[in-house]
Amino acid sequence: MKIIIGASGGIGSKLFYHYQALEGTVGTFLRNGEESEYMWGLDVTNGQDVFNFANEVDLYDGKITLINCAGISINGMAHKALGIEWQNVIDVNLVGTFNVIRAFLPYMRKHNYGRIINMGSVVAQRGVAGTSAYAASKAGLWGMTKAIAEENREKNITINTLNLGYMDGGMGRRIEAPLELGGIDDIINAIDFLVDSPFVTGTSIDINGGLI
Repeated sequence: MKIIIGASGGIGSKLFYHYQALEGTVGTFLRNGEESEYMWGLDVTNGQDVFNFANEVDLYDGKITLINCAGISINGMAHKALGIEWQNVIDVNLVGTFNVIRAFLPYMRKHNYGRIINMGSVVAQRGVAGTSAYAASKAGLWGMTKAIAEENREKNITINTLNLGYMDGGMGRRIEAPLELGGIDDIINAIDFLVDSPFVTGTSIDINGGLI
């Protein structure tokens, strides 16, 4: 079963509709729309809200692939940044991702299976002006990924981060892309590889068209 956090738009939406056509898939969106059997409203910054979601969703087969796509960004130079906006990016992209992982890890550990895939970004590697909050939130995923991988490596639970370059439909379109845009198939191929690779964990995989 695949659970896609942040499936209301962009890359998350494309992943949701791809996997929903193939197998049982649940997606989430920020609480700004009507819930359905397969799409749930969720505030990832609210730990209790996330735990409620984890307890309510029907985890029918015991095998969960958790794909964390929820994210926001602000553009602005650091010396002009508003602290509350900067903090909000960290809360959604990093703390929110942790909240979701923490909620589903007990279930994964109980069933000795789990696949966690986080969406990182090339901006955490390149030093793109105006992205200090977004870059910090995505860089934080790397350390968190490695620590959680070590904690769960004997429970058949893997966790990895995809460092996305400038992707068609992703946040990278807001930045002038120096290379052609990557496609959703590039991300899907990486996800399918990680799901089928129990020995690959604690890694960051670059999907950026060679951008360094």
